[in-house]
Amino acid sequence: MRIVILYITLFFSIASFSQKRDVDFFIEKAILNTALLNDLNNQSSSLTIDSLLYKANLKPQLSLNLTGNYAPVINNFGYDTAITNGQNVNGIVSFSQKIFGKSQKNNQLGAITLLKDKVDFNKKITANDITKAIRLQYIVTFSDYSQYLNLQQQFGLLNNELEILKKFTQKSIYKQTDYLLFLATVKQQEIMMMQMKNQFENDLQILNYLSGTNEKSDIVLIHPQIELKQAINAESSIYNQQFKIDSLSIENQKQNIANTYKPSVTILADAGYISTLTGQYYKHFGSAVGLNLSVPIYDGNQRKLQITKNKFVSETNIAYKRQFERQFKQQQQQLELKLSQNEMMNEQLQSQLKINKTLLDAFNKLLVTGNAMIPDFVIALGNSLTITNAIAQNNMARLLLINELNYWNTNEK
Repeated sequence: MRIVILYITLFFSIASFSQKRDVDFFIEKAILNTALLNDLNNQSSSLTIDSLLYKANLKPQLSLNLTGNYAPVINNFGYDTAITNGQNVNGIVSFSQKIFGKSQKNNQLGAITLLKDKVDFNKKITANDITKAIRLQYIVTFSDYSQYLNLQQQFGLLNNELEILKKFTQKSIYKQTDYLLFLATVKQQEIMMMQMKNQFENDLQILNYLSGTNEKSDIVLIHPQIELKQAINAESSIYNQQFKIDSLSIENQKQNIANTYKPSVTILADAGYISTLTGQYYKHFGSAVGLNLSVPIYDGNQRKLQITKNKFVSETNIAYKRQFERQFKQQQQQLELKLSQNEMMNEQLQSQLKINKTLLDAFNKLLVTGNAMIPDFVIALGNSLTITNAIAQNNMARLLLINELNYWNTNEK
């Protein structure tokens, strides 16, 4: 038993020099190591470039084309010179400028901006999901860690009491059966301690897996400081932002349909040299201008069909938004009710713990005087373990409820 006590003392000494980690450490690592966030960042940057590409496409387009062609006729065999001219040389600089209305420009740029807004929204949601998942697993792991340390402390106290009982048993103050009963209780406590240690190590590995870390079981976990956020309405929630973006996208698509059926104009011009080199080739420098006008007349009633289709999308978005607002409020109320119940349960457990502690203190005094009833003492110890475990589980449940509530109470800023 002295070896066991020495082991516990050594454990706490080592723990004092171990790495201390809090929940923010694992959240930062998870966000840094998540490939999806990196993907979304790259998508957002690519859409910024798409916007610049579109703006560049609005500017005049210039191109240089050089062509040389020679088609010989030998012994009256060869291409028809009326078609090929025998040879020709072209050197042309071409200019084209498509005329865009202001509404068309704004519509296309708006579409790209909305796509970027969707990606940025997904970045926020992904980061919020990661934060929630890491906090959840950290709370579970910390609960294991806390219970393990508590069981170790209780195990050390039980060993001290076992040594006292052993001495009294050797003096025949207590029965041998009393000693063996208490010894069995200590051994059971040791098994529970080992089980909790294994559970802590397994949950720590899950936390490492989620956050991309490789922390060992000798680390010191800091109590998670998770404050309950102020409740917000559905309109202010970050998750409501998706419906706003979808609504704007639907309006943008509506305008895009209208723009598709507007006339389009392209100005064309070129200047350069075109010659067959057959005579006065030095006079064949010239230029040309042109205009391309396209006016939609009939497309098989596609415009009306597209407008109807866009209307269906709008109705779907409104339906999902209403459902979200309804379920958002219900989710908040359910979680707040559970949190209130949890606090009431905690008061009852703390009251029961005080009573049990008073009973154990009385048994400890009786033990050293040789007047303790060991079977009753063992029952009181079992009750103490049950209450302590219930408090730990209730505390973990409270933190998990706060984590869940904070997840829904995240605003869009």
